[in-house]
Amino acid sequence: MFDVFRNVLAEIEGEISEANFKTWFKDVKLAEIDKEQKVAVINVPNVFVTKQMEAKYAGMLREAFLHNNIELERLEFSVKSAATRVRPREVINDEGVRLGGGERVASAREVAEHIAVPRMPIKTFTTGLNSKYTLDNFVVGSNNDLAAGVARLIVQDPGGKYNPFFLYGGPGLGKTHLVQAIGNAILERNPKLKVLYTPTNHFYSEFINAVRANKGEEFVRKYQRLDVLIIDDFQLIIGKDRSQEEFFNIFNDLHQANKQIIVTSDRLPEQIKTLDARLASRLTWAGAYDLQFPGFEDRCAILKAKAEMMGAEIEDAAVEYIAESVKTNIRDLEGEFQKLLVMSEVKGMTPLEIINEGYVSGSVVQRRRNVTARQVVEKVAKYYGLTVVEMTGRSRVSNIKTARQVAMYLLSKELGMSTTKIAPEVGVKDHTTVMNGIRKIERDQKTDGQLRDQVEQIKESVYS
Repeated sequence: MFDVFRNVLAEIEGEISEANFKTWFKDVKLAEIDKEQKVAVINVPNVFVTKQMEAKYAGMLREAFLHNNIELERLEFSVKSAATRVRPREVINDEGVRLGGGERVASAREVAEHIAVPRMPIKTFTTGLNSKYTLDNFVVGSNNDLAAGVARLIVQDPGGKYNPFFLYGGPGLGKTHLVQAIGNAILERNPKLKVLYTPTNHFYSEFINAVRANKGEEFVRKYQRLDVLIIDDFQLIIGKDRSQEEFFNIFNDLHQANKQIIVTSDRLPEQIKTLDARLASRLTWAGAYDLQFPGFEDRCAILKAKAEMMGAEIEDAAVEYIAESVKTNIRDLEGEFQKLLVMSEVKGMTPLEIINEGYVSGSVVQRRRNVTARQVVEKVAKYYGLTVVEMTGRSRVSNIKTARQVAMYLLSKELGMSTTKIAPEVGVKDHTTVMNGIRKIERDQKTDGQLRDQVEQIKESVYS
């Protein structure tokens, strides 16, 4: 029966992209099949995979089973986290021959004799990685599934097809989590590799200190010896010309040696002011992958997965309330969730009771309750140096039109207003104009870092 499931997976692998297959089917296992009841139970690693299976792949799975002469009326998905795998200890002799875990397993005497040889202390290598960031606890959704799929492929082949890996998106969407998870997973597969995670400002400070101490060559050698370099928040390289030049040289050295380079930014390279054009081009040689803000269902899945990891109990209605109320970023979403759980423990009440009793005052949720449409319109107008009358008038001047569309977007996303209610607030008659304006801001934020910054700054001013 389990051979049949291998055939089922092989069929699905041929029908969907490699990235999607790796993301959704990597840890999926067949638990049992009841032919009489026409039911199959399939183990999946987390709640979010369950939702994706039910929404996207259940029909495909049933069809693949049918092609293998098994007719199913129902599929049941059971969350079973993959057990931690313990690797056999490898011992390498002086000639570099593996004595365990390779083609030949050494005898007990050989291993004992080898271990008995005095060893020099091994110098530890500081990776900068946080072990709490793993691919297993990175919740994958429609907002990040492509980037997550590529991340898993990089772990299997560092320095290969996806090198460099350029990841971009707004603040609090999980960029740091994903790239550190790649580093941790690579080290789990091969602990001998030199992996370094460093924020851009640390790279800059280290470079400046090395130059002042006349240790520039030592600084370069440190980076040239790496197998994997992870640079976070690359947009902070703006205005640091000497650091840019040094990074450009290090990038070339590592790339030519097939060493993996991973870079995150809140915008695309060409949108980073003063960035050298040659470096901007190189950073996206293997493509650019973005993280977007998760939709409502994805936000619910993130919170449920976090609750599962924490061993916390929370009602679906409470999860949905938080997911609907917090629309800034994942960091705020998880912060609000954590605050709710703490309040629940302190008060001795369930999370839903805490919400119903109004104990979330002062939180992101409460602040959003207190914001009016007029306040949003005024803040947007002020940010763009306009009066409300100018912004809500009929002018089609570029900056006024953009301000009007940003107001539409924020009224929709932050206050949950319908397009028909938004129209009179921004001075337009047709609700389709509002729909088009919202879509334009959504689309442009994916590639325009400056616009994304503007929207975030206006949000902060609205809720401050």
